[in-house]
Amino acid sequence: MLDIKLIREQPDFVRQRLATRGAGDESKIDEVLALDDRRRKLLAEVETLKAQRNRVSKEIGALMGQQKTTEADAKKQETREIGERIALLDRTVAEAEAGRDAVLLRLPNLPHASVPPGKTGADNREVRAWGDKPSFSFKPGAHVEICERLRLVDFARGTKLTGSGFVLFTNWGARLERALIQFMLDLHIREHGYTEVAPPFLVSGDCMLGVGQFPKFLDQAYAAREGADDATLGRLFLVPTAEAPVANIHRGEILKVDQLPVCYCAYSPCFRAEAGAAGVGTRGLIRVHQFDKVELIRIVKPETGYAELEKLAGHAERVLQLLGLHYRVVLLCTGDLGFASAKTYDLEVWAPGQGSYLEVSSCSNCEDFQARRMGLRFKADERFNAHPHVLNGSGTALARLFVALVETWQQADGTIAVPPVLQPYLKAERIAG
Repeated sequence: MLDIKLIREQPDFVRQRLATRGAGDESKIDEVLALDDRRRKLLAEVETLKAQRNRVSKEIGALMGQQKTTEADAKKQETREIGERIALLDRTVAEAEAGRDAVLLRLPNLPHASVPPGKTGADNREVRAWGDKPSFSFKPGAHVEICERLRLVDFARGTKLTGSGFVLFTNWGARLERALIQFMLDLHIREHGYTEVAPPFLVSGDCMLGVGQFPKFLDQAYAAREGADDATLGRLFLVPTAEAPVANIHRGEILKVDQLPVCYCAYSPCFRAEAGAAGVGTRGLIRVHQFDKVELIRIVKPETGYAELEKLAGHAERVLQLLGLHYRVVLLCTGDLGFASAKTYDLEVWAPGQGSYLEVSSCSNCEDFQARRMGLRFKADERFNAHPHVLNGSGTALARLFVALVETWQQADGTIAVPPVLQPYLKAERIAG
């Protein structure tokens, strides 16, 4: 959530930064200011009435001491009427505040000054690349053909079990998926110093609100129902990413400054109803409704936020480097930023069978945007509590990583070579079906 104090003091700046996103959200600032002004005026009126009630209450005490019962009773009636007006105004204040916050919750984060202007992904800026595109002595196959030939994935039965956009990993495919998850968790714990957590795969709406999934993306979530009780539908939601539970671990808390940075990594399946329209990229593993991911969360002091973002991106890059996969790092433009992000690097890995790059990680600094939404603060000093910066990154996401790996490491004899870093997990040097 944007800082209402910033909007009051620098409305033109906020409008200008929102305008760079190209979604027209800057037009809502006047509405926010109007609702906020109404709330503040009502609060001032409430405070005036409370002071008046206190004054009259003291007069009642004096009158009672003077045995002026009739006059005291009149004053008591006056305090009751003032109390009724205060109660009515309190409700009106709450309504104004709810209206203001409803608009604020739908406003995206302000892009950082270092984010390049642009409208679409075509305006994103490549900042670096690692490795070279692999060369083959044969025409490289696409992952669907490889997976079906080696029986790594049963696409047809996955669809039979659940529907389009869901897959069934089998045999070496299931083992490879599990090995990748274990490898990434071990890497981030041992080499990068993260604390592993295993979060629930269902979260409350408050958690989704905290990270900015709700209310904007409510129509893209999978809602759960408890048994046949329709009243419970929408109390809990399948996680779209482990960011939703893990970033909320300290929701509503005040951390000590020496607790920062807080660094968590977690595995979860991810459920996304917006995986893609039927027939558009739904063949294979590139666009699916359920996929696995290892998520990285860093809660840090604001002054270190952008140095921490570079560190976070480096942790995700290390995964791809150890797997021997060519990739590029792209700085997203203002028009392509996610809702909660102030600055984002995307890691795009080369998939030779597709002849294209696939996004496998987004590393973002959300600044204090999420911390405000979830009521997360830290004690900056003895007198002052501040909101930390919250960073998230995929470290990394499957199944696109799976796609890039099998396409990059495919061999002329039809097998898949296992990258050396994964061999201890799979206890094999080749996958031959």
